Amino acid sequence: MKLRWSRTLTLLPALALALGLTATAPAAADAPTIRSGWNNYSCKPSADHPRPVVLVHGTLGNAVDNWLGLAPYLVARGYCVFSLDYGQLPGVPFFHGLGPIDASAQQLADYVDRVLAATGTSKVDIVGHSQGGMMPRVYMKFHGGAGKVNTLVGLAPDNHGTDLDGLTRLLPYFPGAKQYLDRATPGLTDQIAGSEILNRLNEGGDTVPGVHYTVIASKYDEVVTPYRTQFLSGPDVHNVVLQDLCALDLSEHVAVGLADRVAFHETANALDPAHATPTTCVSG
Repeated sequence: MKLRWSRTLTLLPALALALGLTATAPAAADAPTIRSGWNNYSCKPSADHPRPVVLVHGTLGNAVDNWLGLAPYLVARGYCVFSLDYGQLPGVPFFHGLGPIDASAQQLADYVDRVLAATGTSKVDIVGHSQGGMMPRVYMKFHGGAGKVNTLVGLAPDNHGTDLDGLTRLLPYFPGAKQYLDRATPGLTDQIAGSEILNRLNEGGDTVPGVHYTVIASKYDEVVTPYRTQFLSGPDVHNVVLQDLCALDLSEHVAVGLADRVAFHETANALDPAHATPTTCVSG
């Protein structure tokens, strides 16, 4: 029951948006906001951590709220950390990642170029949660990003879409529902298993040459289901189930990106494999 209630809470904002129940507010300013040391464009990567880390939020997330746990965690370990907002809808503040995924990938492309220019580096590492773990693959495959990314870490990413525990299979029973969602929140329907963009993304293989991939998933994920569809196939892929590292870890979809210290430690290992240490229940 707890997982079903959590899933319901996760879907409520999306349903409100689709039904037009959100209030309008001014769009956020374009200027970067420095929070606890991240989005600091004067930061220069060190010899120990030579690439900036770009954090890509999930659906209904934003550049700040999604990363109040992980961004300071990485900054404290000496990384230059940056985060962007993408997939904004007109008149919808705070809840982003709802625009077409292909357009969001172009926003990421522009943002990565900005970070590279500011830091004087040739590549970034990307860490993304949920849609933010999958959408960078669209950037790398279709928007020229393959040569600009060293490592992609996906926290509960919907790499092959989701059926939301079977809920998406109900859409055909509600005539016009999918068409309405396509128009109102295309970023949601783009993530349904079997969508046109996901088919294009995964056609011909899950990975592109030269990029190191890590996927961190929870078997208790109630949003990206079945959870093993998060995994990638291909060379230089490391698929991780959190419960294999810590059997006591009960994190569901949202917690994996927001607060799970086991996931955070495994992310740090993926970003700096030469100095990786075993990830356990007490990793911090």
